[in-house]
Amino acid sequence: MTNFIKYMINQKSQIINLLLQHIQLTFIAILFAIIIGIPLGILVSKNEKIRKYILGLINIFQAIPSMALLGLLVPMLGIGSKPAIVAVVLYSLLPIVKNTSTGILGIDKNIIESATGIGLTSKQILYKIQLPLALPVIMAGIRISAVTAVGLMTLAAFIGAGGLGYLVFSGVQTVNNVMILAGAIPACILALVVDYLFSQVEKSAMSKYSSSKSSVKKVQNNHIGVKVCTAVVVVAVVFTAMGQSFAKKDTIVVGSKDYTEGIILSNICADLLEEYTDYNIERKMNMGTTVLWNAITNGEVDVCTDYTGTILLNCLNEEAKGDADDVYNEVKEELHKQYEIKVLDPYGFNNTYTLAMEPEVADKYNIKTYTDLTKYSREFVFSPTLAFENRADGLPGLQKNYDLEFKKIKSMDGALRYQALKRGDAQVIDAYSTDGLLKKFNLKVLEDDKEFFPPYYAIPLVREDILKDHPEVEEVLNKLSGKIDEETMINLNYQVDEEGKTPEEVAHNFLVEENLISK
Repeated sequence: MTNFIKYMINQKSQIINLLLQHIQLTFIAILFAIIIGIPLGILVSKNEKIRKYILGLINIFQAIPSMALLGLLVPMLGIGSKPAIVAVVLYSLLPIVKNTSTGILGIDKNIIESATGIGLTSKQILYKIQLPLALPVIMAGIRISAVTAVGLMTLAAFIGAGGLGYLVFSGVQTVNNVMILAGAIPACILALVVDYLFSQVEKSAMSKYSSSKSSVKKVQNNHIGVKVCTAVVVVAVVFTAMGQSFAKKDTIVVGSKDYTEGIILSNICADLLEEYTDYNIERKMNMGTTVLWNAITNGEVDVCTDYTGTILLNCLNEEAKGDADDVYNEVKEELHKQYEIKVLDPYGFNNTYTLAMEPEVADKYNIKTYTDLTKYSREFVFSPTLAFENRADGLPGLQKNYDLEFKKIKSMDGALRYQALKRGDAQVIDAYSTDGLLKKFNLKVLEDDKEFFPPYYAIPLVREDILKDHPEVEEVLNKLSGKIDEETMINLNYQVDEEGKTPEEVAHNFLVEENLISK
């Protein structure tokens, strides 16, 4: 708690700025959702023929995973606030449209007939009768959308739009619980404030138009239904976890990180274990760096791949000293001592951080090294991953060693930064030296002329309790020792990132080509 309070005090200006960004983005998204949603709700209540099509389309948007929707919007709208706002608007439409149409359709038909009988036009009936009576139900839909939008807007941080999600995802990727709380707690408070404000408006509407009690009761029943569904999901998750805890003792769990290279390497390990052992190999792929690290240290994962520099600086919080062998030996010793994890022989390649640019831009300014970049960096936008911006072996250390200052820093996740570079939204990005996307986009990789980045040799990790019961696992995985160099890893990544092959296919083909498994 002391660290959290200290962080909040020291970073108050940043947190306030991110909070204001979050409020602004959320307000804009909700405003557009209301402007679009209420007319659509009126339309579907009046026209039964198009009702199912409009509601069906909105339901489809609701079903698309949030990151997938952002991935589809970025190529069309670029990075920043636009795709984030559009995504949240699309997710916010369903409650508003459905509640608007439900509120209007739920009005007693005798009231409408009476209004028609006294000579009111359709437009007058809508504005003087239907909308006022349906207002409490409409407000309930807006309230749900507004609260949901606060949480959804955290995704904006993935594409450089800012907001409180920046702290949450940066904290997750840099194993910083204080940073996670610094983003999550203000977001929760903001959601509660928004919920309270809209609840007051909703109550005001309900008291003014008490004749809509039956419609309000329906909304309340919907809230109960949501709670029941939530309870069912929680129970299902609990039973799933219980079921996993009773897994067979001869099951070996192989985990991977959430990017191409990590998934390929873990599939290589899994295929190799399936070939040379009789154990049940369970694959848990596509986990974030922090999630995977926690999983192998607490026993949820038995085998995974990580990197010497990442472990030393970010997991062990030690400085890199000496050459690659010194770093490897220190990591091996400390993981054995602190976590009872065995470090096996390296695969044979160093996947270090690097900086990349479009060749045309680099050639224009004659930039070949990081030192060259310092001369012009103040003219460039830098788009690193969220983790790189906050890691000691990332941007903070880089700026300290090279005196790098950029015009603007737009952090975002994964391959989105490559798109930002190609679109001209950024001029410099961070990258992994074996990244297949470097080859795909034909980028200029700059030279780390002061050798700031430590060695990041890829290594298999195995829990020692697994090796006690299954000692042959070490011998099997050490068949990969020295089998993968930098060029090989780039080509493996390229096959997935550009040629469209699956990581499982690429992993299997590699082992066959190396005569490590049969076809």
